[in-house]
Amino acid sequence: MELLSHSYSFPAWEGEISFDYRLDHNHKQDNIDPAVNGDGEETLPTGGVAEWGGDQAKHHPLPLRLTHHGGATLTGNIDLAILWYGLVPKLHRDRILSFIKSLNGSPPQPQPSVTAWWVMVESYQAFVRKPVGPIIVNVVSEVDDVRASLGKVLIKDFIWKLLPIATKGRPNTLVIIVAAEDVSVANMCAGKCAQHGNLDVNGRPQPFVLVGNPVNECPECAWPFVSDIHNPRGMVLKPPSGNLAADAMVMSLAGGLLEAAINPFGDGFYGNMRGEDVEAFIACKGIFGSGSRRGDPGKHLIDPVTGGAYNVYGADNNKFLVPAIFNPKNNLCWTPL
Repeated sequence: MELLSHSYSFPAWEGEISFDYRLDHNHKQDNIDPAVNGDGEETLPTGGVAEWGGDQAKHHPLPLRLTHHGGATLTGNIDLAILWYGLVPKLHRDRILSFIKSLNGSPPQPQPSVTAWWVMVESYQAFVRKPVGPIIVNVVSEVDDVRASLGKVLIKDFIWKLLPIATKGRPNTLVIIVAAEDVSVANMCAGKCAQHGNLDVNGRPQPFVLVGNPVNECPECAWPFVSDIHNPRGMVLKPPSGNLAADAMVMSLAGGLLEAAINPFGDGFYGNMRGEDVEAFIACKGIFGSGSRRGDPGKHLIDPVTGGAYNVYGADNNKFLVPAIFNPKNNLCWTPL
């Protein structure tokens, strides 16, 4: 895992990236027409630009600027050390591992793909004056803590104790902690469904991502597979795998990996709104496809057999629903559809 660290002002934006919660696609939304692919699934051509606001066009959020603060980003090979904290079911594990495998695009996937989504993450390298190359994500170790040895409430003071257990002393790893359903993750419902950061381990900063099971503790982190608490009449989708928890955790992990890659130590890419730091995942939160607005995740595909909703294909014939990513090239929220 290489660290890119440069102090750099974006020439086109004088050091800042501004955006207004728009969706990034190649064509205008008015030109989108449903189609049917070879599998009999309803599809939508990639396209559409739409504003993100509470009352459609009437509501405009405060402008937000996403800035590179001169710190490191992750590139090259990212080695993941996964710690399964508590009794995490095999179905959840398999789903998460399949998503991680899908990032690297081997074997090739139909489009739109998880790999294409990850390419957008890779594009951030250009804004720290580095060639845009593949970021290969590998799982190098897995550790089981079935008994949840530090208790059923995970707080920051406990996380640093788990990090060396996860890495087994291996340097240059990104730790992924996945908590079971009966484990409460502190601050999970405070706006970020996946936590990431870094803590000192033996004198070195150790980056990590923490993902919890939102079903009981924080169901809003499972939207759009559950009702939106702010818009109960909004759209509810069936999870692509049929398992709500597994697919919600994949969505959270996707956001956590995105932010860990471009802001692993807190001085990479982020912005500020109303005195609060805002990162790339939160900036486009709730957007999954073109036409998205509050209570409506936007365009997506439906599996004709299972009825599951998704917006990308992955490895092992799996399908996933992944969140939008802020696109630094045009200051819009990019989605696969």
